[in-house]
Amino acid sequence: MLKLSDFDYLLPKELIAQYPLKGRDSCRLLVVDRKNSKIEHKIFSDIREYLLPQDVLVLNDTKVMPCRIRAKRKTGGKAEIFLLERVKGRIFKALLKPGRLKTGEKIRLGSITAEIISKREVAFNTADLKKIYALGAMPLPPYIKRDAVRADSIDYQTVYARKAGAVASPTAGLHFTKALLNKIKKAGVNLVYLTLHVGLGTFKPVKAEDITKHKMEPESFNIPEATLKMIKGAKSSKSRVIAVGTTSLRALESYAAGARSGQTDLFIYPGFKFKVADSLLTNFHLPRTTLFMLTCAFCAAGASASGGGGYELMKKAYAEAVDKKYRFYSYGDAMLII
Repeated sequence: MLKLSDFDYLLPKELIAQYPLKGRDSCRLLVVDRKNSKIEHKIFSDIREYLLPQDVLVLNDTKVMPCRIRAKRKTGGKAEIFLLERVKGRIFKALLKPGRLKTGEKIRLGSITAEIISKREVAFNTADLKKIYALGAMPLPPYIKRDAVRADSIDYQTVYARKAGAVASPTAGLHFTKALLNKIKKAGVNLVYLTLHVGLGTFKPVKAEDITKHKMEPESFNIPEATLKMIKGAKSSKSRVIAVGTTSLRALESYAAGARSGQTDLFIYPGFKFKVADSLLTNFHLPRTTLFMLTCAFCAAGASASGGGGYELMKKAYAEAVDKKYRFYSYGDAMLII
């Protein structure tokens, strides 16, 4: 049985990055070579050393919406409306705080009014998305212990974000600058895009000790025909497909399972048979989470048995990252698994 406790590790709180570095590509890059059971320490801009001509770099072009709206109730108390997705017209699915907000209660947000219509839905007096999202702030994850500031509207967005719909950033892509992507492209690497709108389920805790009992929240995704064509070409020519982020990897493996668009609730944990991705670029993930389990699964899939197996190699990599004081989570450093 794959136990939840197997995916735990200790992390000093001071290593959880609260702000990004000034230079996106100046963060550290820990490189895990599965075949040779080797770990290297680099700077992110060095990633070009590990990319070969005709490799396919798969980027998730989802765009994070400023979906955290804070307001005051008529009683004077604080309220928060965290928009998840538009149902239709003026109605949105949302997380509402405090839990005692009552159906029918109206909250004034400047010239806009939000009415609570159920425990998980809110209706605005306008259907103008621009006006609604203008009320919100970027939805920084709960382990970032501060309010979002104006700079986060840029920093918590990839430089290639273009399709609105995410409530969390595909953070592995935050390290790329336009200049770095141009250099990578000029070196003969193919850049392709897909879309997976990161949902709140990315932060959903795994509660079952037997992790196989955990159910993922569905997330919308789409892989364009041009991307599929490039990936098929890479596979036929034995070039590598490199997934930027766990979201890109889940979309690719969902496609391999028979879908190229729609919703995916694919849960990847050790033992999973990867069919598309050959390498993975990712950030460092919280212990006991589906993201960490996916990373362990990917490391194990291509690891040398003589090197102790991928799970042990991943634990070693995280231990080194902690020892060398890497910066963790969304605004932290990166890891490349080859």
